[in-house]
Amino acid sequence: MRAAGVMSAEAAAAVLAPVLHDLKALCDFEGVHEDFAGVPDVDLLVTGWGCPPITAEVLDRLPSLKAIVHTAGSVKGFVTDACWDRGVAVSSAAQANALPVAEYTVAMILLSGKRVLERAREYRETKQMSVYGIPASVGNFGAVVGVLSASMIGRRVIELLAPYDFEVLVHDPFVTEVDGAESVSLTELFERSDVVSVHTPLLPETRGLVGRDLLGRLRDDAVLINTARGAVLDQDALVAEVGRIRAVLDVTDPEVLPVDHPLWRSDNVLITPHLAGSQGNEWGRLGRHAVDEVRRWAAGEPFATPVPADRRERIA
Repeated sequence: MRAAGVMSAEAAAAVLAPVLHDLKALCDFEGVHEDFAGVPDVDLLVTGWGCPPITAEVLDRLPSLKAIVHTAGSVKGFVTDACWDRGVAVSSAAQANALPVAEYTVAMILLSGKRVLERAREYRETKQMSVYGIPASVGNFGAVVGVLSASMIGRRVIELLAPYDFEVLVHDPFVTEVDGAESVSLTELFERSDVVSVHTPLLPETRGLVGRDLLGRLRDDAVLINTARGAVLDQDALVAEVGRIRAVLDVTDPEVLPVDHPLWRSDNVLITPHLAGSQGNEWGRLGRHAVDEVRRWAAGEPFATPVPADRRERIA
């Protein structure tokens, strides 16, 4: 089996370089390329961040291509309909990449419940400690967490929340039952939750989904966490509410926000630089996943984490 990598040089160094020896032991690996100009006709592509779209024209130059193993999450930006239409099997490391996003989300739920960042800032400024004067709204015992979308990451968040004393709600228009959470309507999710965590894919119908009406339904001091896509949230509507509610934004629209954007100046908003997904040593999990998928394909087995054609319209 012949294979080649197509991704940015940075992605190749971070994700593929540590497992290159293992890949070469499984197949005739024709190197890593930043575009398709020098890619020979291969049976399998190992792709990553920075891979150009695999169009019908690209496929015409790769008539032997039968499979794509993606070392990152979403394949939406480069796997075109032509790939599925020609029967090319697609695998994604979205499941592996979901774990650090879910871990980040749970960490932020716990930290925001204890108001850790705000109280640490106050402690630094006052050098005074208070225990019994803390409002009853502070803490995580019995808090209500709403998960918007039973996506791969949303379900993982629900699983990770199981050991804690939370009441967990979930809303997903395509799912009626999720283990570990009570399924509710969209408006009920926002009205009942102390924390709402957004895991909705960005689709035409979800752009601006979390807007003025839903944000207005959140109770005072509630927390909105967005690790999905920035455009799912109406940021102008959030600006109008941040004096009343709090927010943790790992994604924004655009990334990076303009330097004069009011969300930068709000003490009620924590903005992190899209760091919830795999970074640092977590890239090793993505590389190992790719090797495992190539090994399965070389052995004539189906992918463990396929992206089937019937999901193309709902890919995040």
